[in-house]
Amino acid sequence: MQNICSFLKFSFFMNGELQMVKSKQKSVLQTMVEQLDLPDYVVEQAVRRYKSLGEWFDREGSLFEKTAIEVFPQGSFALGTTIKPIEEEEEYDLDIGCKVKIGDYKSMHSQKYLKESLGTELEAYRKAKGIKEKAESKHRCWRLEYQDEIKFHIDVVPCIPLGDAERKIYEQRINEFYQYPDELSENVAKFAINITDDRHKNYGLISPEWPASNPQGYLRWFQSRINSSKLILLNERTSIVPIQVYKQKSVLQRCIQLMKRHRDNMFADDKRKPISIIITTLAARAYSGETDLSVALMNILEKMPRYINPSSPRIPNPVNPAEDFSDRWEMPESIELDLEGNFRNWLMQAQMDFKQILESKDENFKNRMVNEKFSLDINKSFNSEGHNKSSNHSISAIKKLPVNPPKIWGKDY
Repeated sequence: MQNICSFLKFSFFMNGELQMVKSKQKSVLQTMVEQLDLPDYVVEQAVRRYKSLGEWFDREGSLFEKTAIEVFPQGSFALGTTIKPIEEEEEYDLDIGCKVKIGDYKSMHSQKYLKESLGTELEAYRKAKGIKEKAESKHRCWRLEYQDEIKFHIDVVPCIPLGDAERKIYEQRINEFYQYPDELSENVAKFAINITDDRHKNYGLISPEWPASNPQGYLRWFQSRINSSKLILLNERTSIVPIQVYKQKSVLQRCIQLMKRHRDNMFADDKRKPISIIITTLAARAYSGETDLSVALMNILEKMPRYINPSSPRIPNPVNPAEDFSDRWEMPESIELDLEGNFRNWLMQAQMDFKQILESKDENFKNRMVNEKFSLDINKSFNSEGHNKSSNHSISAIKKLPVNPPKIWGKDY
């Protein structure tokens, strides 16, 4: 296995060419997003634990000692859209992939074998590091629970790269379905992987049919939505892909953070809560390069429904057209949850709430709105002399989520 590269503690996104909000005076949205970023000590701990795991797989005596392994971040940490939990006791999480690079792996081993091999290494790591809880097997990953000064878990996804023939077919499908520029299609396709899933029919069998995924390709697509002229390319010789810690964030990243916080405050732990990958995907599709945060946010919220297809796939994965992010909307076991109805109701509530905050000139009303709708406190920034101390505005609040919300949206929804 090749040497571990040094990772970056802080790096500027897109070579520092960010679309940042330019304003002499901090807006209410800017003040809000500054409270959503993870504390530095949490980020630093996440990076340390991530790097520690990667080094463990590379150690002498590892089951993967003589195997090319790539560890990479995925999910909201990689995208730069992570937000602080509302309650202090809630867990932080980090999603990572562990890619085993062995040619023709599927002709020799099953998904189960790969999953259990990684599980053996994680159990040895847990014991060596004094982690109390055993690694928990999830459908597609292993979960490591850290119970120290920071309540934190890491989900580790075992995976292998697609073979050359499969990758060519994959790239062809992307071109046919999305018609991306050649550079983007190629850059996305080369990161496609097969993952393990204990619900898959061939999970315990040696078979060429494995579930497919592409979190690294999704990251490249997401970055292309922020700045279509530049793509961040990975060093393919790196065994541990650095976690990119965004010291500054783009307008799109900030919009997604704000929407996720509104969602979390509205739904808490309710099972009907819209999932982050749907919010992120629709927001990235709806984003048109606006450089003003408030303009971008309202445009995104208005345009997101246009990217929900009338038939399957309703919300296709932008780097895997065979995957529908909204597949649970139609599952029999989810019908009672009315996931689509709750997503659309959340979207309309978000439009209404952000509009009121942005249009009101009553600073006291803004403070109350932000506190009730986002569980954030901006009083220190906005309660200065000259601000209106009283308010006759009423706050449009959803006190209780309906079991089956009415379908009140029009044709654009």
